[in-house]
Amino acid sequence: MKFWPATKLFSLFSNDMAIDLGTANTVIYVKNRGVVLNQPSVVAVKSTTNEVLAAGDKAKSMLGKTPESIVASRPMKDGVIANFELTESMLRYFISEVHNNRRTLVRPRMIIGVPSGITQVEKRAVEDSAKQAGAREVYTIMEPMAAAIGAGLPVNEPTGNMIVDIGGGTTEVAIISLKDVVYCKSARVGGDEMDHAIVQYVKKKYNLLIGEKTAEDIKIKIGTALLDADVRKQVSVKGRDLVTGVPKTITLSDTETFEALTEPISVIIDAVRSALENAPPELSSDLVDRGIMMSGGGSQLKNLDVLISNETGLPVKVADNPLLCVVLGAGKVLDEIDNFREALMR
Repeated sequence: MKFWPATKLFSLFSNDMAIDLGTANTVIYVKNRGVVLNQPSVVAVKSTTNEVLAAGDKAKSMLGKTPESIVASRPMKDGVIANFELTESMLRYFISEVHNNRRTLVRPRMIIGVPSGITQVEKRAVEDSAKQAGAREVYTIMEPMAAAIGAGLPVNEPTGNMIVDIGGGTTEVAIISLKDVVYCKSARVGGDEMDHAIVQYVKKKYNLLIGEKTAEDIKIKIGTALLDADVRKQVSVKGRDLVTGVPKTITLSDTETFEALTEPISVIIDAVRSALENAPPELSSDLVDRGIMMSGGGSQLKNLDVLISNETGLPVKVADNPLLCVVLGAGKVLDEIDNFREALMR
């Protein structure tokens, strides 16, 4: 008679999952089902009871528009947990959605992507949140490592692989070889900082106050890291005039968004340069041929790949599914955990 190890028996009955618990979005991959959830990392609760009213897209639409009785907020900041209770509530809500609001027989095993610059205290907060939300076992993996695996880089070979993962709260730049990180640079600058830069630019130049969602829309529509010589774009922006206090509409150009985004983009370029300067010579020679892979939502900013290529002299490519690289990589580790055990954080 054949006896199964308890861990293998549990995995037969539980929906083991990989989670990209990002500042901007939470993405969940379930074993044998693939990516099942991709929602904004926003939760709305009753201010008196902390009862979760909504999470994800529905909660994001409430940001800045709620009465005093409801609090809609982002519990993640700079890639780490800013509010433990709200993060746990959000995770529990998403896990329930994934399971179609049914209770599972066995608690799932989880692999969660975290920034490389995370402290032990911040790492423990992520693990505790996942356990409180219903996890049986929790493993963590560096986001750049997960992104490299998800982007299809040959991380298990003795060659240099460079990944630039630009998320909502952090930019992770890593050089990877033999399933481990050789050098990593984490900068707490990402898509959110770009939005903030646009908010501040509009406020300073036009005395107009706009929200983060408006700034994000501007970034998506006309944001650029390099100006095109023959194409000019404009967008209408609505906000509150800080002088008169009444609503006002202005026209913003791509030249202005380029100026607004100069500072956060320069921090990302510095992080890339720092990684290249600290790469061992043998791996540096690999990068001349292999180039740099970009992932994360921030990598979709227009011409950012062209700018990084111009600044480094290396070929730069954006991954096929930049928003899903971290969770797909963590999912592959989940599926082949014995093969990728070295890639997990200790």
